Amino acid sequence: MRPEILARIAAARAARDLSDLARQAVGTTAETTSPSERIRRARELRQMVNAYVDLVVLGEALAGADWQEISGALNRRDPATVEAEYADAVAEWSALPESAAEDEGVEDLDDWYARHREDHDPDLEKPVADLLNRH
Repeated sequence: MRPEILARIAAARAARDLSDLARQAVGTTAETTSPSERIRRARELRQMVNAYVDLVVLGEALAGADWQEISGALNRRDPATVEAEYADAVAEWSALPESAAEDEGVEDLDDWYARHREDHDPDLEKPVADLLNRH
C-alpha cells in the first residue's frame, strides 16, 4: 500500500479520536473540576489537532503536493522551512514496507463513520475503504 494512503488512514484515525474526545469535552461541560484539569483537557485536544494536521500534511506531501501549496494552506511563508520540518517524517513513511499496511483498521473507521454520520455529512458508505480503491 502506498505511504500516502497509510498516512491518510492514520489521519482518519486521528480525526475519529479527536471527534470522540471533543464529544467527551462537551459532556463534561457542567462537571465540577479544577481549572487546571479543564485546561489540561483542552490542551490534549489541541495536541490531537496538531497531530491530525501533521498527518494530513504528511499524506499530501507523500502524494506529491507542492510545498508552496502546503505552506500556503498552513498559512506559513517559507516552503523550504515547512519541507524541512516534515522531511524526516516523509522519509520514514516513504520507506515503509508494503507489509506495514496489514491492519489499518479501515473497516472499523467506516463503521465508526456510519454510526456517527449526520444528515449534513458526506453521504458515503465506505469513506475510508474508498481510498483503497484509488489507483
